[in-house]
Amino acid sequence: MGVRRPLGPQFGRLWAAYAVSAYGSGLGFGALPLIAVLVLQAGPAEVSALSAVGPVVGALIAVPLAPWVEFRRKRPVMIAMDLTRFAAMATIPVAYAFGRLGLVQLFVTSAVVAAAKIAFNAASGAHLKALVRPDDLLVANARFESTNWSSIAVGPPLGGAAIGLLGPVTTVVADALSYLLSALGIAAIRGREQAPRPTTRQHRVRAGAMLDGWRHIAGDPGLRALYLNTVLVSGLIMATEPLLAVLLLRGLGFAPWQYGLAFAAPCLGGLVGSRLAPRVVARYGRDRVFRTVGTLRAVWLIGLVFVRPGVVGLVTVMAVELAIIVNMSLFTPVLATYRLERTPEHLVARTLSAWSTGQQVSIAVLTALAGLLAGAAGPRTALAVAGLLIMATPLLLPRPDRTTQHEPEPSGSPA
Repeated sequence: MGVRRPLGPQFGRLWAAYAVSAYGSGLGFGALPLIAVLVLQAGPAEVSALSAVGPVVGALIAVPLAPWVEFRRKRPVMIAMDLTRFAAMATIPVAYAFGRLGLVQLFVTSAVVAAAKIAFNAASGAHLKALVRPDDLLVANARFESTNWSSIAVGPPLGGAAIGLLGPVTTVVADALSYLLSALGIAAIRGREQAPRPTTRQHRVRAGAMLDGWRHIAGDPGLRALYLNTVLVSGLIMATEPLLAVLLLRGLGFAPWQYGLAFAAPCLGGLVGSRLAPRVVARYGRDRVFRTVGTLRAVWLIGLVFVRPGVVGLVTVMAVELAIIVNMSLFTPVLATYRLERTPEHLVARTLSAWSTGQQVSIAVLTALAGLLAGAAGPRTALAVAGLLIMATPLLLPRPDRTTQHEPEPSGSPA
């Protein structure tokens, strides 16, 4: 596998568009809850609801969108979703400028952006499969993954500084503009994109079409096992973020900059893991990566229970987060490539949409349950439960025979 082989100018334009959007989202990370607190004086319950309910509603909106994405050219869909996110985010600084900003608008914006993100990612994955050679899919996914982690490492600290200097909606403006620039970048991708098949109206509108992604996942033993594993791992990891915020900022007296550093610095480990992914797979094989790295990304979370005040506590958080991120960033592009390889072209958008929807719902539900447990027994207890539960998730990883069985049907066959 040629790690450094060029993937062509069209992929370069897609990657550049993704990078612009990713860094814009990094700058705007957590902007809506922050605006709810700083501008609307929202309480903890309202902020928690904004963080959980908006993405879940967006995921539910994305379910009927999946067939619409599937049976259309993907670049126009991606441009439309970028413009939708631009328009939704742009309403916030406009409403703020006129003194009309309200919590309902933040909820609506959160849901619209979440739905458009799922639809965009579904179209992007299908487009990527058609854009690059099969042997280059892992390298391409690794580059997207490295961009994602670098944006998380750089964006939030810069975004926090920008809010302090220029006001609470500054990062929202930057995020909105990044979607506009991403749409322009995608529009610059050349080459005529073939219309997907089948194109009959009957197939487009049948009610079962929106569930075909889940059917495909459930019918493939390897994908089914990885889906169950991934939604639980991502849900449990994300559920610890608000718990850790409460523990570090309130319980242990960490300064906000220390809290930001504890999460931003380890994200640089994502560059390491993602760049290693093609080499590791070439040397050890995909099945060993799934089993070994899939296990390693689940064993570190329990370490957060032992965080203490001071420098030692800060280093502990950073070490745990670094270990998780390195393994996640290595695992994710391998999973993304396998998922594309196992999915025929006429099901890619619906499968990716189903996968993202499951993750969003899992994150919201597990975050809510962890919050309830923390309220009753304290954040350390909730962190301990999450850490113990995630250590059982490697049992859901597929056996090697399951990742080689049931070859997908030819891409030209109907769903």
